[in-house]
Amino acid sequence: MLDDLEGKRTGERIQILRERKGLSRPVLAGLAGMSGSWLKGIERGTRLPPRLPLLVKLAEALAVGDVVVLAGTDMDLGGSVSLPVMSFARVPHDAVPAIREAVRDPLLVVPRADIDVAALSSRTADAWHLWHQSAQHRTDVGRILPRLVTDARIAARSATADEHRTANAVLADVYALVQHVIVWASEQELVWMAADRAMIAAQEADSPLALAGAAWTLGMVQRGAGDSDGALTLATDAAALLAPRLESGSDELRGMYGALQLHAATTTARAGRDGDAWRYWDTAHEVADRLGPTYYHPWTMFGASNVKLHAVSVAADLSKSSDARRYAETIDPDEIPSRERRGRLGVEIARAYHQRHDYPATLHWLEQAYQISNDSVCYSPSARQIIADTVDSGGALISRRARSLAASVGLPL
Repeated sequence: MLDDLEGKRTGERIQILRERKGLSRPVLAGLAGMSGSWLKGIERGTRLPPRLPLLVKLAEALAVGDVVVLAGTDMDLGGSVSLPVMSFARVPHDAVPAIREAVRDPLLVVPRADIDVAALSSRTADAWHLWHQSAQHRTDVGRILPRLVTDARIAARSATADEHRTANAVLADVYALVQHVIVWASEQELVWMAADRAMIAAQEADSPLALAGAAWTLGMVQRGAGDSDGALTLATDAAALLAPRLESGSDELRGMYGALQLHAATTTARAGRDGDAWRYWDTAHEVADRLGPTYYHPWTMFGASNVKLHAVSVAADLSKSSDARRYAETIDPDEIPSRERRGRLGVEIARAYHQRHDYPATLHWLEQAYQISNDSVCYSPSARQIIADTVDSGGALISRRARSLAASVGLPL
């Protein structure tokens, strides 16, 4: 069945499987949330192969149970590696059901409650702090998030005219946290709902900062779904909304502006747009310099260390593994105020070594990342793919260690 896929590029494999199923190019692209022209570029090889999250979507649409079937000679997933679609589409978490219930509760009747909006804002800030400091941030934040969601929704519904905008700004931040907790851990519909509600609450708040934060959140979801153009438009439009206010605004506003620049840098890097990616990164670097070495945004973590981390990510996304490792050498992990981001740094460095097929170094950095922040590895599609490949290709000793890590993150191999 797969003989005709042997030696083919990823795009060629997708085209063969698409035609075998009798799907038109626009139909398959639509099932993956993309355009027919995008898929045409993939199939003809004029675009880079899809990243793993989008490759999973295509595999699901083509009813292919193993992502490796789609991965051709232009990707590092080939060979005898098995990457079941379900291992990457979602990693269930015990916190999700209660969060789902809190988000979906129609609240037709708002309970009588005297919720202090200022105290609610403080609780939200504490929850974000916990997200960035816990090694198991989904578990720890997941315990408190359902109540926080309910209280924030009640506050937004029952706030006085004077507090209405503030309450909705807090609600937008809470929904942004929901999106962080449930991404890759719940059904996509719930992730989209959280991001969409964050935008609605921000619109009710009528605050440029809240709107920009909601755009940052929704853009993350769009990019994860493969809609790079939509994600980039959101980021640049939101940045344009903040730009006239940079001189007179708060450091938090400037930090959000910088975070949007990094969002755009990552989005364009994943689309293979080298010049645009570094142009956005340069702007973010200038903002971080202005804010100073000790500043960081309370929930995007934008700051000098995060800009350095994104240099590693951008280089890895552009398949410049040597540059990624060079940028990584300039980072002192202790400068990164977020445990979650320190874990992500380990994953990004591992990704750079994996591109060079240096499996001992790859596994070392993944193990380090897992010790720092379990969830940063467990819920990273890239990390899970790298672990699976290391099990298969790393050699006997490395494979044994990689299997142990795979078991720890719940990756069935």
